[in-house]
Amino acid sequence: MTQFENPVLPGSHPDPSVCRAGSDYYVVTSTFEYFPGLPVYHSRDLVHWRPLGHVLDRPSQLPLHGVRASGGLYAPTIRHHGGTFYVVCTLVDGKAQSGNFVVTATDPAGKWSEPHWLPEADGFDPSLFFDDTGRAWWTATREVPGGTPGRTEVWLREFDPERLELIGEEHVLWTGALHDAVWLEAPHLYKVDGRYVLLCAEGGTDFEHSVVVATADEVTGPYRGSPLNPVLTHRHLGRDHPIAATGHADLVSTPEGEWFAVLLATRPYGGYYYNLGRETFLVPVTWEAGGPVFSPGTGRVEARYDVPGLPAHPWPQAGPTDDFDAPVLGPEWMFLRTPDEAFFSLTERPGHLRLAVRPESITDLVTPSLVVRRQQHQDFHASCEVEFEAAGPSEWAGLVLLQNNDHHVRLLLGAGREVVLVRRAGGREELLATTRLPEGVVRLCFEATGQEIRALAAGATEDWRPLGEPFDGRMLSTQAAGGFTGVHIGLYATGPGGTWADFGSFTYRSLDG
Repeated sequence: MTQFENPVLPGSHPDPSVCRAGSDYYVVTSTFEYFPGLPVYHSRDLVHWRPLGHVLDRPSQLPLHGVRASGGLYAPTIRHHGGTFYVVCTLVDGKAQSGNFVVTATDPAGKWSEPHWLPEADGFDPSLFFDDTGRAWWTATREVPGGTPGRTEVWLREFDPERLELIGEEHVLWTGALHDAVWLEAPHLYKVDGRYVLLCAEGGTDFEHSVVVATADEVTGPYRGSPLNPVLTHRHLGRDHPIAATGHADLVSTPEGEWFAVLLATRPYGGYYYNLGRETFLVPVTWEAGGPVFSPGTGRVEARYDVPGLPAHPWPQAGPTDDFDAPVLGPEWMFLRTPDEAFFSLTERPGHLRLAVRPESITDLVTPSLVVRRQQHQDFHASCEVEFEAAGPSEWAGLVLLQNNDHHVRLLLGAGREVVLVRRAGGREELLATTRLPEGVVRLCFEATGQEIRALAAGATEDWRPLGEPFDGRMLSTQAAGGFTGVHIGLYATGPGGTWADFGSFTYRSLDG
C-alpha cells in the first residue's frame, strides 16, 4: 500500500485527539449520549486503527441518565506522560454531574480510573500539555463573560498531575484569529523548536469550521495569531466539495520526526447532508516559520495521501456478520445513555443476543432495550435475524436507523407477525408500509444507495421483499435533525415488558463501489 484513504475512522468519530507512547499511537473521540463513552483506538502506522475499548465503560464513571440528544461527552483529549495516560473531557448537561474531569490509566486498554471532577475548571474542550520544563498545563475554552453568544476565550492554569487539580494563576491566552469569529475552541498546546504553539478550532463545527494557530515565547503568553490564519478550512470550497467542515485538529509526531494531524471533517452526499456525522481524518503536517502547514502543496484535506514513513501494521478485521457467539458484545456496540439494569444477554440463549422487552422507548430520553453501532458508509446493507412472539399489540422488536429521539426510522416485528416501517421526523410519526410474515425467524433489512434507503423483510427462507417505496434519508442528517452525532443502526425491543426478542445475527457491510 502506497496510499491510504480518508477518513481513517469512518462514521461518527468527532473531535479526535491523538497521542504517541513509544511506537504506539492512540486516538479518542467524542460519544455524546452513548455508553460506553470515549472509544480508544490503537495504531502503529497511523493508518490502520483497532478498537481497544472505551475510557468510560462502567456506569459509575458515566452518569448519562436523562441527558438530552447530543448532550453528554464533548471533545476529549488524550495525553501520555511518565508512564500514565490521561484523558480530560467535558460532560455537558448531565443530570447527576456535569463539567470537566480527568481519568487516568497505565494501560490505554483499561482499566481507567473513576473520574476526578474539577469544579474549578470553567468551560469545555479541555486539554493537557506536559512541558519539557517539568510542568503541566490545563487549557480550555469558555464563553466570554458578558460577550455576544458564541464569543469565547482560551484560558490556562497549571495542572498538578499527581493530585489531579489546577493550581496557580489563571491566564487568558487568546480570543481568536478573526474579528467577531465565534466558537474559538478545542485548544491544544505544543512546544516546537522552543516556541509554544496554540492550535484551536474556530467558526463553529459545521461548514464554517477551521483550524487557527497562535504562538508565544512563554507558555503563559502573550500569543500572537498567525498571519496565515485560518491555517486550514474548506469553507471557501463551497458546499458541493466532497469533504467539508474541517477542523478540531490535534497534532502528533513520529519518532522519525514526521508530523500529522487528526481532525474532524464531513462527507456530504445527496446535497449538503452528512448522515455519517463528523469523521476522523489524517493529514500530513510540516512546519514553516514556526507554524504548522496542513496538507502541504494543496492546503486541503484530501481523500488520499501517501502513507506515513512507518512500517505498515494492519490489524485483523472482523467480518460483516456478528453471530453473537462471543461472551461479550464487540467494541462497536453501544447503548443510549447509561444502563441501570441488564437488558440484554448473550448467555441465556447461546449464539443469540436476547433483548428484554421493556417500556422504555427511543422516543424518550431514557435507556431503552437498544444496542447500536455507527453507520460508516454512504451505501450500506444492514440486516438482522430476529425471533420474537409479541405478547400484545404494543410489543415490537427489530431494526432502527437512529439519529435522535425525534428523528429515526423503525422496522419492527409485532403481534400477528406484522412488520411495520415507521418514520419519525421532527417528533411526528408516519406509517410508511406494513406487511405480514410467516412464523419463525424473520429477517429485516435497510439498504442505502446514497440518500435513497429501502426497507426489506423476509421469512427465514424467503427472498427479500421491499416494504413500500424507498424513502429519503436526509431527514436523518444533522441538517434536518440538529445535534452533533451521525446515524447509528440498532437492534431494539419495546413494550409493556416481560417477554424478550432473540437476535440470531446482525450484518453490516458497505455497498460502496
